[in-house]
Amino acid sequence: MDLMNNFLNILLSRISLTAFFVILPAYLIFKFLSYIIKSIFSEDVDGKVVLITGASSGIGEHLAYEYAKRGAYLALVARRENRLREVAHVAELLGSPYALVIKADVSKIEDCKRCIDTTIAHFGRLDHLVNNAGITSINLFEEYDDVRNMASVMDINFWGTVYCTYNAIPHLKRSRGRIIGIASSAEWLPAPRLSFYSASKAAVASFYETLRTEIAKEVGITIVTPGLTESEVTQGKFISKTGQMYLD
Repeated sequence: MDLMNNFLNILLSRISLTAFFVILPAYLIFKFLSYIIKSIFSEDVDGKVVLITGASSGIGEHLAYEYAKRGAYLALVARRENRLREVAHVAELLGSPYALVIKADVSKIEDCKRCIDTTIAHFGRLDHLVNNAGITSINLFEEYDDVRNMASVMDINFWGTVYCTYNAIPHLKRSRGRIIGIASSAEWLPAPRLSFYSASKAAVASFYETLRTEIAKEVGITIVTPGLTESEVTQGKFISKTGQMYLD
């Protein structure tokens, strides 16, 4: 009997520890994302102006729809104008008074400035900036023929965020607005084949954590770190080893 009790104690303790380490992280991630979504949309955004980069698909597209349901005006930014127009049409059907389409490449500072200027010229204000545009490269570090080809990952994910933020801050200060930076759980949960992507997202998070100490009294900053999310990035959109973009 004592032998059985000892066996059960050891077995159950190991099962409990395993369950703790397996279930708790997933639970915490779920609660964290729920908190982020709640914090973004607890504010009444009806009639406010929201600019979203990378709005043609994935997280950016669906954030556009969520803002639209809450009556926000939208400025949708991406490189594929036709796809943006489809998203804008759906957003207006869902309740957005107007969805402005802006074709741009966020890796170019002049395009980022134009996005902000166009939004202000059309709506007269900017309340939320959602920096979502991103790309990845899925290769082992030693597989790259020339690591300089991966500069585009940092150009889009990090510098695109910086460029848009820099040009938007004066307008966001006037509206007492908010910046939403889409980082990634990859910044703190390392995974093979994502070295450049993880580094770029860690840079985004660190940039906003620091910026928050400088402007938090005037502009709110929300840093979102989602886990694996179904999007074009997970379905075949990536930067090849030679630096070329592919979309399967």
